[in-house]
Amino acid sequence: MMIKKVFIIGHKNPDTDSVVAATAYADLKQRLGHSEYIAARAGKLAPQTEYIFKRFNIEPPVYIPDLIPRTEFFMHHHFQKVDEGVSLWEAVDKMISTNAAVLPIVNVDGTYQGLLNCNAFALNSFRILNPKKDDIFLTSINLIEKTLRATTIVGFDDSEDFFRCSIMVGDDDVETFKKLLEEKASENIVVITGDREDIQRLSIESKVRAVIVTKDYVVSKDLRELAKQNHVAILSGHDSTIATVMLIEYSSPVSSLADTKVLPVKASDTLAKIKIQLTESPSRCLPVVDDDYKVIGIINESDLLHEPNVQVILVDHNEPSQAVEGLENYVIQEIIDHHRINTFTTKLPINFINKTVGSTSTIIANLYKEKRISIPKDIASLLLCGILSDTLILQSATTTEEDELTAEYLSNITELDIKTLGNEIIKSGSRIGGRTAEEVIHQDMKAYSDGKFKYTVSQIEVDSTHEIFERKKEFLDKLEEERHASGDLFHALLVTDITVLSSVMFVAGDSKFESVLNFPKKENHIYYMKDIVSRKKQLIPLLSELTEKID
Repeated sequence: MMIKKVFIIGHKNPDTDSVVAATAYADLKQRLGHSEYIAARAGKLAPQTEYIFKRFNIEPPVYIPDLIPRTEFFMHHHFQKVDEGVSLWEAVDKMISTNAAVLPIVNVDGTYQGLLNCNAFALNSFRILNPKKDDIFLTSINLIEKTLRATTIVGFDDSEDFFRCSIMVGDDDVETFKKLLEEKASENIVVITGDREDIQRLSIESKVRAVIVTKDYVVSKDLRELAKQNHVAILSGHDSTIATVMLIEYSSPVSSLADTKVLPVKASDTLAKIKIQLTESPSRCLPVVDDDYKVIGIINESDLLHEPNVQVILVDHNEPSQAVEGLENYVIQEIIDHHRINTFTTKLPINFINKTVGSTSTIIANLYKEKRISIPKDIASLLLCGILSDTLILQSATTTEEDELTAEYLSNITELDIKTLGNEIIKSGSRIGGRTAEEVIHQDMKAYSDGKFKYTVSQIEVDSTHEIFERKKEFLDKLEEERHASGDLFHALLVTDITVLSSVMFVAGDSKFESVLNFPKKENHIYYMKDIVSRKKQLIPLLSELTEKID
């Protein structure tokens, strides 16, 4: 049975609200008894977000750069494997009893050695059943005993040592058998015989490796003593001579039949990378290993026809352009957001919560209350930070009464002062010193699509625009470089001054776009945005109207 994971993930270049919402919603799901829900993020933590998680000593969500279909999302985590030292008979019995198509063969520390598949077993069976065979195979006295379910009558400390075994059946007259025995190297011969004391004695005197007496026939005391003197093992088997001859070759260690040409794949390998390798595998199966070469799963060709063992919940966005790459390959369970609706086509009906509030963290906090689950203090601290960050300490035009009430509720749980905490976290993300223009622009960048036009708008909050104006050429050049590479209509950076609750916007755009811009211009490609602090509620609607004016 495949393990199901559900990643709860925000948009690319995630801001604090996006990462906090994913973390808190995964916590809520787990407290409701659903351990498969995992908080994830689709980008690097912004400085503000990193500061918040460190301040409250909470592990950030797992980083998932993309959701391009990978081996780990389709493989079987529950599988059978076998130690390289067990007998072929034991391995085949395991395959049959568990209905396993293949068995990865591993050494004592679990690292991959080869693959046992039905094809290898079938070829070996043909060799064993071949009446003209005169082969030598690898085995040990211990494996012979286990395979035949025999009883050791005379044994030695070297019973686990492997040797190249040659089988002789003692059913001839003594003289004939003696000649045959002299033709072979006696130290590697295993003699199979019935109630033939003459053959038993001759074999022991010749110092063969072992004598197997079939059908539980009793070996005399003097022969047992002679075997001890000559270092000849004696096993008592239950089956007939013919059955024993057929079974004994299955005492070979399974490693001797390992298909070492079947190389393993890694869980992180994309399906595109492993498809040819799967096709070329005789069993259409491949073992999956970790970085230490230890087997962690199996993937077969038919697995690629099934739904992956991963589903997704989206928080703080519902636009395909903002989603993690590869999302279209997975079932979306839910969307929880507070932005405009420009959503996906889903395979199945889903839970979709979209509310006109200033922060997704507000929605998540109230879901705890709806489910009657107490919010842990550390999670409540994160949620409060998410609300204060996304609403500029409850001063943004997007702020609602629900945001304010929820912030007060979380403040009571955490005993954190709203204004003090808000100023602290806003300042933690406003510093651009020592950071490249690319880092600042991508800290909180969102992509949009209006009709035939595509564009991006990044945002950063600062307590002074002085430093960013000193580096204006660097920022404008980077915006233009990325706009030109993508072919978008324009790329913009909204710099919000939290001390005056207004912004300036740096724009790198097509000339036809800048010709319709009607905002006050401070300098070339830089515009003053009085009282505008919300990208979502204030700026994007204005930009959408302007793009409609472009032919």
